[in-house]
Amino acid sequence: MAPQKSKFGHLPLSTSGPVDCALTGAALLNTPAFNKGSGFPEEERVKFNLTGLLPQAVQTLEQQAERAYEQYASRPDNLAKNTFLTSLKDQNEVLYYKLLEDHLQEVFSVVYTPTEGDAIQRYSKIFRRPEGCYLNINHQERVEPDLAQWGNAEDVDYIVVTDGEEILGIGDQGVGGVLISVAKLVLTTLCAGLHPSRCLPVVLDCGTDNEELLSDELYLGLQHKRVRGQKYDEFVDTFVKAARKLYPKAYIHFEDFGLKNARRFLDLYRPKMPCFNDDVQGTGCVTLAAIMAGLDISGLHLKDIRLVVFGAGSAGVGIADAVRGAIATEGGISHEEAAKQIWLIDRPGLLTTDTEVSDAQKIFVKDASSWSDKSTDLQSVVETVRPNVLIGTSTVPGAFTESVVKAMHKNASRPIILPLSNPTRLHEAKPEDLLKWTDGQALVATGSPFDPVKGPWGENGKEVSIEVAECNNSVVFPGIGLGAVLSRASRVTDKMLVAAVHGVASMSPTKKRDQKAPLLPDVLEVKKVSVRVARNVIQAAVQEGVATERDIPEEDDELDEWIREQMWEPKYRPLRYVEPRTATRAAKGELKKAGTVVRDDVSK
Repeated sequence: MAPQKSKFGHLPLSTSGPVDCALTGAALLNTPAFNKGSGFPEEERVKFNLTGLLPQAVQTLEQQAERAYEQYASRPDNLAKNTFLTSLKDQNEVLYYKLLEDHLQEVFSVVYTPTEGDAIQRYSKIFRRPEGCYLNINHQERVEPDLAQWGNAEDVDYIVVTDGEEILGIGDQGVGGVLISVAKLVLTTLCAGLHPSRCLPVVLDCGTDNEELLSDELYLGLQHKRVRGQKYDEFVDTFVKAARKLYPKAYIHFEDFGLKNARRFLDLYRPKMPCFNDDVQGTGCVTLAAIMAGLDISGLHLKDIRLVVFGAGSAGVGIADAVRGAIATEGGISHEEAAKQIWLIDRPGLLTTDTEVSDAQKIFVKDASSWSDKSTDLQSVVETVRPNVLIGTSTVPGAFTESVVKAMHKNASRPIILPLSNPTRLHEAKPEDLLKWTDGQALVATGSPFDPVKGPWGENGKEVSIEVAECNNSVVFPGIGLGAVLSRASRVTDKMLVAAVHGVASMSPTKKRDQKAPLLPDVLEVKKVSVRVARNVIQAAVQEGVATERDIPEEDDELDEWIREQMWEPKYRPLRYVEPRTATRAAKGELKKAGTVVRDDVSK
């Protein structure tokens, strides 16, 4: 029976129907966006001149994925598995994403944190082939032509750009930061169905202050100290203007810029274009969703929050901003008044009027005179402030000590404690300790995955298992990006972000009234969550007047169908041959920069 045609099959990003392809023979097999390997059906083998290039058996995608998983599982460690997956992606895009989708929970930490951090640190040593667009601060005249290699105006939907200065808690990684751009785009496809061939990873090579890289003769980036100041600002602006000129509908996602630059560039460009900074906004949104779920369990409201953030970098301040905005909106008060409920602690201690702070931190500083007779370390602040929410973004392992946690629990019956630093070894506390120190009452979410914690916290001391939510940005940033791309939003507004938070919070397992459930939906539910987030974002964009796409459905169910029809999935679609002279760049496989595929021993 022929599949039923979608009512939205006419849309440019529709995933129904055949795919135009102008390639044949070996060129087709060497193009990962089109390659099906042993999955090519007989008629396509004949039509595309593949009959002598493949073994005779025609296999299903499921069979290929089973074989690929066996090969993946045979690798000796996670870094080797990460390298294997990279090689698979370079050969067969659909099979790569099918393998990830089938084993999502297992592979997530391999394709992203913490293993991706290891791959980034070793980038120049494990390098096989280029991935993404590499822009050179010393040749800014080449920025636009280098970006132009990736397609025409209609060909790019989503750009992730980094300068590699502050990567995943491991600091300055220079040109290796390109892998964080690649990884983020993998997540946008895996979690929200952004079309992989329409995504562009970019690294801005400005040099590096990492002495280990500078002294490494194998390092692939510019081997000089980071360029800063006016030349750096001009480089970023040159990139932004070129990207906007070449790909006027593209959404730009800033990733892992240094503390002093992340907020500055977001504030500069956000009013002018659809852009997003995951370290600031994504972390803030997902953390706020976890807090809202925790407040629901504890019977509190946003107006009741007393929040201490330990680690006042871009992530910590981003979280504080998101919470401040939500408190102000719910309570009908000013942002300045809402900020009084939030305390930021950084290396000097509590940020006060006597502390040197950034513009982004300034609204949260406390009057130094009121702290003149008090210590400003974490323990003292917790004892003085009596917070009901404690968040860690400090990368200081073990900072949430037993005495700190017990001091908090003394004044908060269900303390919300979120140690979010990545990777796992940098967490401020382990969930098992937080639950042990609070007799199972702490409401915990972490920045990396942890196993459920068992303890005698049920009725009459019965042993129960408490699931620990992973406060992972992937439940929110892909859906925000999907909503912005599909609505062709001219900007990403505060109301769009708040709508995204409500989308995530509405799907919290705690809504089932199970107080032992995790605060956030599981990664296995992430595509459903992304649809809900995208729906909320699109509706908010329409209400705000920033959606430029026409004929967006108004009803929830129809809008969800409209969204799902445009979400790419790892399925083999029929190939339709088109003549090269009339073919689009997509049909020629030219939407990804050309390069020689380097083979691992991956079986097609």
